[in-house]
Amino acid sequence: MSKLSKTTFKRHKSLGLFDEHLRLSKLSKLGDPLEKLSTGIDFEFFRDLLEERLYVEPKGKGGRRPYDYVLLFKILILQRYYNLSDEQTEYQICDRLSFMRFLGLTLADEVPDSRTVWLFRERLTDLGLVEELFALFLARLEELRLVVHEGKIVDASFVEVPRQRNSKEDNEKIKSGLMPAGWEQQPKMLRQKDVDARWTMKRLQAYDGYKNHTKCDAASKLLTGYAVTDASVHDSNELLDLLTGKDKDQPLYADSAYVGKDLHEKLVHDKEVAVQVCEKGYRNKPLTQEQKESNKAKSQVRARVEHVYGFMENSMQGAFIRSIGMVRAKAMIGLMNLTYNLFRKVQLSPQWISAS
Repeated sequence: MSKLSKTTFKRHKSLGLFDEHLRLSKLSKLGDPLEKLSTGIDFEFFRDLLEERLYVEPKGKGGRRPYDYVLLFKILILQRYYNLSDEQTEYQICDRLSFMRFLGLTLADEVPDSRTVWLFRERLTDLGLVEELFALFLARLEELRLVVHEGKIVDASFVEVPRQRNSKEDNEKIKSGLMPAGWEQQPKMLRQKDVDARWTMKRLQAYDGYKNHTKCDAASKLLTGYAVTDASVHDSNELLDLLTGKDKDQPLYADSAYVGKDLHEKLVHDKEVAVQVCEKGYRNKPLTQEQKESNKAKSQVRARVEHVYGFMENSMQGAFIRSIGMVRAKAMIGLMNLTYNLFRKVQLSPQWISAS
């Protein structure tokens, strides 16, 4: 046996009793974000709502026990944080110790398969439960006084989907609410066609999918509301619906996409907010120096919403979903917003030690 082979042979030793513990300790030292999330969030908080809305009386004796609802909910949060497909979610849970620790699973436990994850998310979607879970956690954040209510920031970002390679004629029919010729005769292909998503252009770049219209607390950067539309809808269209009575008398920060005389009057008279929208210059009517200084002061606050989208793009592996249709898009984007709030709550808690 060569010297190299002997060295390789010596490295292959049997697993020790504490090897898994040592590896998890190393992950903790390296800063496992899932461990911080487990410590900072008590996921049992969601159990009552999940069981109340999801429990189904068994039809008879026998059969495998259903997976725990909180476990499956945590899997969806894990999936959104790492932006994984259902198949990759199953694989990574089996493969990664950090995932197993987060879910409270051991190597001896059975891992829910990709089909189970899909079915659970479909049930949440059909029941509109994602919106309820988001509202439930937001109420908890309010109780903890993490939502400061000293100002709100609104903005919108694109959430892209797998691009549909349709012809220009087919896209025009879809926009008109018509079914392209021959699609109904191909049900398998039709199931993979998202006729609710839309194309749009921004700064000479094309986007295909949906928009995540968000409202966040200016001080804490926690999301306090959201709406989902297709990508072609203008940012300002959802603004009035995003504002509630809790936003009354607060400054409202936004970029120049929300400029408009009619909109400004509705914000002041109907919603009673202090409008802090950046002004826009026009041809032959550029901004004055005073307006530029005012915009700069507003932007110093408004820019905080970019931290939200930055977290989604970088830490959450991008604003991209693989679902088909508006109903599923709303659920997926709602889970994305809820996942952000969970991690943001942990960031706001001193040394991530106070469980909610």
